[in-house]
Amino acid sequence: MSDQIFQAAPTRRAAPNFRVVALIVASAMFMEQLDATVLATALPTMARDFGVSAPAMSISLTSYLLSLAIFIPASGAIADRFGSRTVFRSAIAVFVVGSLLCAQAPNLFFLVLARLLQGLGGAMMLPVGRLVLMRSVARKDMVNAMSWLLIPALVGPILGPPVGGMFVTYLDWRWIFYINVPIGVIGFVLVTMFIEEVKGPRAGRFDLSGFILSGISLGSLLFGFEMSSREGEGYLAIFLISIGLLFGIAYLRHARKHPSPIMDFSLMKVPTFRTSVIAGSLTRISQGAHPFLIPLMLQLGFGLSAAAAGQIAIATALGSMAMKPFQVRILRKLGFRTALIIFGLIGTLGYGLCAIFKPDWPLPVIFMILFFCGFFMSFQFTAYNTIAYDEIERDRMSIATSFYSTFQQLMLSLGICVAALALHGSMQFFGHAKAEMADFSIAFIVVTAIALLAVIWNASFSRTAGSEISGHRRKSPEESLGEH
Repeated sequence: MSDQIFQAAPTRRAAPNFRVVALIVASAMFMEQLDATVLATALPTMARDFGVSAPAMSISLTSYLLSLAIFIPASGAIADRFGSRTVFRSAIAVFVVGSLLCAQAPNLFFLVLARLLQGLGGAMMLPVGRLVLMRSVARKDMVNAMSWLLIPALVGPILGPPVGGMFVTYLDWRWIFYINVPIGVIGFVLVTMFIEEVKGPRAGRFDLSGFILSGISLGSLLFGFEMSSREGEGYLAIFLISIGLLFGIAYLRHARKHPSPIMDFSLMKVPTFRTSVIAGSLTRISQGAHPFLIPLMLQLGFGLSAAAAGQIAIATALGSMAMKPFQVRILRKLGFRTALIIFGLIGTLGYGLCAIFKPDWPLPVIFMILFFCGFFMSFQFTAYNTIAYDEIERDRMSIATSFYSTFQQLMLSLGICVAALALHGSMQFFGHAKAEMADFSIAFIVVTAIALLAVIWNASFSRTAGSEISGHRRKSPEESLGEH
């Protein structure tokens, strides 16, 4: 495929540098990530203002997840119909309006409705933002662009806890949502100035039946996975996951007959896309589990405060940022297949070391292990997010980004579910009333074993997969012999 697949149709305006496009898209991701991590810090204070219990406030988090699950699959079709710039810009505006409404919420019910509106904006920002990047950047710049895209998204979780603590302590929790307004306004203006409008080919009427079936299925699955991490919600979690699976089966039957389904599973016939989705999903289960397990282990197993545990847990995000300057050179030297196998194995086994952490270990040692885990795992996610679209034709790019984003969100939530089930299962087996270090060890071993399966799938990539993107060129037998 040529570079034109990833570029918008020519217009009178000069195309901006790929770093500009990536950072504009990343500003939206930063806003979304910062909002999620800051909100978690402020929930106890918000609960007191609303006169409800702190656990009841968790619905403000799950309502956002529910909105994401319903609307992400529709994002590609909507971007094709109305244009990727229009939809991306509108998504930022909806997210900002939702943030303002959250800041004005007089009670929990109003907050939940505002979070649903925020989720609608967030559901469009992530996949459509990625689509904007794919359509605006030449293939040779894709790895670099993806690295720039992910840096602000990684900064959000790092800044979230201290920013949230500052707002709650010195200002008011409502500033958690007001902070999105200037970021969103700047992003809106920059999108208008630098992002070209691109519409995909119309593929018949909107798949309303598929939208409803997929929304119920994904919403129930995400809600069920999230509930599984809470004490006393096991039966509700099982019920929701069962509903999600039933409606998922119904959607698959519907999709086989529909000419343009909202989630096109025929994309899984494309080799690099299929391998990236499967291997990336297995890896993201581990990525979703560790932010859940590590703070719990540090607080319950090590006896650290929440603040101290948070300072150690950010090591993985710092490691992820440290990898960014090296990714292009690594891919040019090794290629996607070899690099994913090597870095996947090292990163996953590094996370496996969490199973042998002990309270008497020096905290700087634990910090450095988590730092290098983030360093190696970051490479994998940039590589998966890039090579997934290597063989995707231009007219299927929008449906591919929404499909990929849906699985990405689902697997992160499934990671929490798997970790919670392994932790609670170990507690039941050993008869522990509270989670102990042995229980955390078993949970880490389970998610590590799942992530190791991704290495097997990585081996199924072609040796030349993504070579045009990475710039990697295999040496011919004559060249190899000449070196000896």
